[in-house]
Parts: sequence; C-alpha cells; structure tokens
Amino acid sequence: MKLALGVAACLILAASTVEAQSQNSVLFVGNSFTFGAGSPVRFYRSATVTDLNNEGIGGVPALFKSFAQQAGLDFDVYLETEPGTGLDFHLENKLGAIGRREWHTVVMHGYSTLDATKPRDPAKLVDTSKRMAEFLRSRNPDVQLYLMATWARADQTYPTTGAWTGHSIDVMARDVRDAYDKAAAAASATGVLPVGEAWLRAMRTGVADDNPYDGIEAGKLNLWTYDHYHASAHGYYLEALTIFGVLTKRDPRSLGENECSGFELGFSRQEVTALQQIAFDELAKTNTVAAAPLVLPRPATPERCVQ
Repeated sequence: MKLALGVAACLILAASTVEAQSQNSVLFVGNSFTFGAGSPVRFYRSATVTDLNNEGIGGVPALFKSFAQQAGLDFDVYLETEPGTGLDFHLENKLGAIGRREWHTVVMHGYSTLDATKPRDPAKLVDTSKRMAEFLRSRNPDVQLYLMATWARADQTYPTTGAWTGHSIDVMARDVRDAYDKAAAAASATGVLPVGEAWLRAMRTGVADDNPYDGIEAGKLNLWTYDHYHASAHGYYLEALTIFGVLTKRDPRSLGENECSGFELGFSRQEVTALQQIAFDELAKTNTVAAAPLVLPRPATPERCVQ
C-alpha cells in the first residue's frame, strides 16, 4: 500500500513538473532574422538557451532570455532556425524537432520578402502559418502563438533590383505587416509582434537612419548590418525588446539604461535608452504594455549579465 502511494505521489509530482515547465517554455521558429546573422548576437549567450538544431545559436532568443532574467522571470527558451527559409521549410523538415514537447508559447516568422520565389505575395505565409498553427495545437491546444512581422529590407527598396524598388521603406514595412495580419487571422494566432513597425518608428523619430546606401547620419543608429538586409546588433536588440514587451507585458524601459546585454554588446547608455523607448512607444500604441519605466533595480554603472 505504501509503495503504491509512493508511486502515485511520484507520478503526480512528475505531471506537475511537466506542467510547470510547459507554462514557461518559449520556442522561436525562424531564420537568420531570429538567429542574428551578420552580428555578434548570433552566438551571444548560447548556453542560456536550447538550440534544437545543435548549432550553438544564441541570437534573439538569448537576448529575450537575458531580459527576462533581469526582470526576475523564468523562461525555458528554445529555438529552431534555418537560414534563408520560410515556414514551409520547417513544416517539411523540422516537425520532428518542433513536436518533441508541448510548447506554451511559440514565436515564428516566414521569409523576409513573404515568399522567396514570389516576393510580395503573402499566400505562402498565410498557408504555412495556418498549417504550423494546426500542428502546434495538435501538441498543445492552448499554445500561445505569435507571428513576428519582420522589418523592411533596405536592399529590397533602394537598389533597382529589389522587389520593392520605387517604394519607400514605409511601404515595405506596411506590406509585410498586412501579410502577417492575414496570416495571423488564418492561424488564429494570439497576436502579431510589431518588430518591423518598431524599426520604422526608430527611423521616423530620428533614432535610426533610414537609408544606409547614402551613409549613416551622425548620431543615428544603423539597424541593418553590412548587407543592408539582416540586422545589426542594434536592430536585433530592438527586435528582442519588442518581443520581451509583448510576451511579458513589461515596459521595456524597466530594464534600465544599464541593461546588461546592451553593455555586453558595446552599446552606450543613450543607445540602450533610445531603443527601449522606441519599443515601449510602439507597444503602448496598442496598449500592449503599461508605462512602468522604473520597476527594476537600477545599478549605478553597467555590469555584466549574471552567468
């Protein structure tokens, strides 16, 4: 009898442990826009997250993890990424890895031009988002699913060979967001992460330069890296701040000017503050976060992140 009770207690404990883990799990599914290509973010703090492809990636998921830790929040963060692909690749090749557990929250995005072979056409994004959502819900019907609307690419707007040639950065950003809104509706997603709009806000408010082809104006950030396609460390940082605000409902400014990942990436306090403000302003526009800029303790000087 005692043995039976002991076994039962162990089973109950195991079940509760799995549930606790599930409630804190976040999976990122994407490509180079998630893993941080072209910047030191790619392998940043990779030991703090789990790369399902065993490639040693830290990327934006590791930045999110760092922000969450500084906010006193405990998330189990995972990523499954492949460069130059949309969600169709993950559906065809990675469901074995993705389906290993019941995710509580999933953040995912498709190819940066909506379709690699048919740029500006949202049909594949809409279809693959819906199919991925169905698969994720087959593992956990209550999964919180977020689609990330990516940024406008300078290399697709300014050169004559781009899919948005003749149109402004603003137009590409709006087109991408519109496509993700359609995909989110088809997938019954929890929400859309306005990363591209946060980038655009940074440019329109003078924090970042909007055209890297004519040089970067003094005092402004370049959110793109050297290829004018992927993000710089500043661009990925803004991406991660936006995700942090949506998933935690915390004011990004609560991380403070001495936020440790910004310090480790070599940002000035002014840059950290400016990017936090941009993320807050973008999220406050839709009442995603409430103003609470000084919630966390603020060190007198920047410090390394806790290992």
